[in-house]
Amino acid sequence: SWPEPVVRVQSLSESGIRAIPDRYIKPPSDRPGFENQEHVDIPVVDLKNLFSHDHTLHEETLKLISSACKEWGFFQAVNHGISHELMKCTREVWREFFNLPLEVKQEYANAPTTYEGYGSRLGVQKGAILDWSDYFFLHYLPVYLRNPSKWPSLPSSCRDLISEYGAEVVKLCGRLLKAMSTSLGLKEDYLQNAFGGEDIGACLRVNFYPKCPQPDLTLGLSSHSDPGGMTLLLPDHDIAGLQVRKNGKWITVKPVPNAFIVNVGDQIQVMSNAIYKSVEHRVIVNPVKDRVSLAFFYNPKSDLLIEPAKELVSEDRPALYSPMTFDEYRLYIRTYGPRGKTQVEFSGSNR
Repeated sequence: SWPEPVVRVQSLSESGIRAIPDRYIKPPSDRPGFENQEHVDIPVVDLKNLFSHDHTLHEETLKLISSACKEWGFFQAVNHGISHELMKCTREVWREFFNLPLEVKQEYANAPTTYEGYGSRLGVQKGAILDWSDYFFLHYLPVYLRNPSKWPSLPSSCRDLISEYGAEVVKLCGRLLKAMSTSLGLKEDYLQNAFGGEDIGACLRVNFYPKCPQPDLTLGLSSHSDPGGMTLLLPDHDIAGLQVRKNGKWITVKPVPNAFIVNVGDQIQVMSNAIYKSVEHRVIVNPVKDRVSLAFFYNPKSDLLIEPAKELVSEDRPALYSPMTFDEYRLYIRTYGPRGKTQVEFSGSNR
């Protein structure tokens, strides 16, 4: 169970408080600065030529993906093949869920054993400083972990939309994984096979960031790199919140309409022997608007050993990480919550 009673941040926000409780106030070094914002953005990659029969256009797209994964660990994908209407409907049905009465949502309250369901904190350390957000976490793959009874029955279209949206995003993740493999100089199916072939893991975390009376003191989600393989984020369409760390500065991502934000997770950093980077990111909150975003995590099978690809290891570039299963790896996050890049650094083979 959780180490102390769970407080729903949305309820705090809607209570009309003017000052946030101390347990949401970040240390000064972790607070967002809203001045001197960088006027740059993560790369935008048009995927329409990824499976083109025109070899030159295909290669150009692979180079753009490769450059983004090396330099940023992030890119926005447009012309990705997923229905814009499906994206919009799925995001809106979750907004409707979070606007349901608290007693309805409480039926799905989660526990730290699986995190599945309606939650308001990560990590089980008593007295931890918490993030200004609620969420809903659910398993999508493997199918035997999927429990539709834990998927919200209200709004009535929610379960069907989760199923359809998940199937489409899984297909897109598979295509992107092939592109990443090829652009690393590996066989097209290398990363997919290293993830477990068809037997991979996938889960969805829907984030609800309530409006906050003191957004300069807290974060919606603390700085972290994603522990899994690859993440596809469907951001809120009209309000920015995601920040990516680049050269020691925080860049606020400006969402491109109908784009997915794609980012490299720690497992691909390990498999690529740090050629591709999982990059720290965090979420800021807004004083006047709630935000909803959907993070879909495409992960290796939980009990497979993950290690650098042999083809990417040499005398000049030895293996930077020791083999570790994804289960072992994410236990750290589930115990301590998001903590920058400490976990991928801990897994380095020179520890």
